[in-house]
Amino acid sequence: MKVVAFNGSPRKNGNTFMALNIILDELKNEDIQTELFQIGSEQITGCDACLICKKTGDGFCAIDSDIVNKALTSIYESEGFIIGSPTYFGSLTPQTKAFIDRVGYCARAGGSKLKRKVAAGIAIARRAGSVDVCNEINNLFFLNQCILPTSTYWNIGAANAKGEIMEDKEGVDTFKTLGQNMAWLLKKLYA
Repeated sequence: MKVVAFNGSPRKNGNTFMALNIILDELKNEDIQTELFQIGSEQITGCDACLICKKTGDGFCAIDSDIVNKALTSIYESEGFIIGSPTYFGSLTPQTKAFIDRVGYCARAGGSKLKRKVAAGIAIARRAGSVDVCNEINNLFFLNQCILPTSTYWNIGAANAKGEIMEDKEGVDTFKTLGQNMAWLLKKLYA
């Protein structure tokens, strides 16, 4: 089994990266393979509504100049995936939004290629807006028939300066539990 994660933060080794790794470590502890993509520092083009993905039905985007098609391949070959984003003015980073729009549309146009994949979204915020970010990520999962594990709280963490996420005990515990529940669910579905 494999889970791929996507870091939507422009900061490659920042708090979102650290939070994703808390979850991935729990998955590795359960012998689940993991892979982490850095998408937040990539130039990701937004969907231009060309509808070529709908015409081809192959689940891939006609825009092939960025990381999205490589990411789609990894998602399609995995049993689960995670998307993480910091909170920018109460919303996703622009890179995460462009990524979600294209992944969601291509997967749907390709015949529900995300159906029954185990998926989770996480958000990091200095103070507020992270629940909205999780909801935006979850919209991708809901519209593509993914199965979502839960934790003991919303999948959010509080941090500002690099490394502060590790001081958010409740956030760290939430991410650990999410990883454990994701591993349990994957094993029930794909054992």
